[in-house]
Amino acid sequence: MEGGHPWPIYDLRIRSGRLELRLPTEVELLELIDVARAGIHDPAVTPFAFPWTDAPSPLFERSFMQYHWRTRGSWSPEKWILDFGVWANGRLIGIQGLGGDDFRVKRSIHTGSWLTRAEQGHGIGKEMRNAILAFAFDHLGAQWATSGAFLDNDASAGVSRSLGYVEDGYDVAAPRSEPRLLMRYRMSADQWRARERPVVEVSGLERCLDLFGAD
Repeated sequence: MEGGHPWPIYDLRIRSGRLELRLPTEVELLELIDVARAGIHDPAVTPFAFPWTDAPSPLFERSFMQYHWRTRGSWSPEKWILDFGVWANGRLIGIQGLGGDDFRVKRSIHTGSWLTRAEQGHGIGKEMRNAILAFAFDHLGAQWATSGAFLDNDASAGVSRSLGYVEDGYDVAAPRSEPRLLMRYRMSADQWRARERPVVEVSGLERCLDLFGAD
C-alpha cells in the first residue's frame, strides 16, 4: 500500500542486537497464544497483577485476543498501550509492552512484558526492556519510565536494577485473591542518559508520532 499501512504502528520497528520488536499481526497473535501456552512462569506463583495465564481454555484464548483487540481499538493519543511482539533470531518469543496516559503532558511511560520460559535466563528480558526504554527516552521524548514487580520476582527486579531504575515504594495487588506486595521502580531521562547503552535502531516512527501524543 502506497504510503505504508493505514495503521502506521504496524510499520514501526525496533531492533536491538538479536531482537526485533514490532506489532504482531492478527495471524501472529494466534502464534503468540501457543507461545504463551508453552509456559511463562511456575504455575504455583503468578508474576502478574492480573492472573491472565490462569484462565482455562477456551477462555484463555478468547481473553487473549480480546485484550489485544481492545488495546488497539481503544487507542488514543491521551491513553494508549502498545504490546510489541518480540522476535529473537526470527522466532516469536514474547511481548514487550509500554503504555502512556496523557503522555503529551506527563511524558511518563510504564512497561510490562512476558517471555516464554524456554528463553529465560539468557539476558533477553534485559535486552528487550533496554530496547523499549531507548524507544521511549530517545525517540518519544519520555522523561520518566516506571515498572513493577512482586517481591518474589527476582528476575524482573534484577532487570530493573541492572538497567538503573530506583525503588519507588510499594503497591499491593491480589492476583489470586491474596494480597502481595509489589515494588514500584522508576527511572528518569537523566538516569537513562547517565550511562552508555546498547545501540537500538528505530524505523517507521515518523508517521506514528501523533498517535503517541509525541508530535
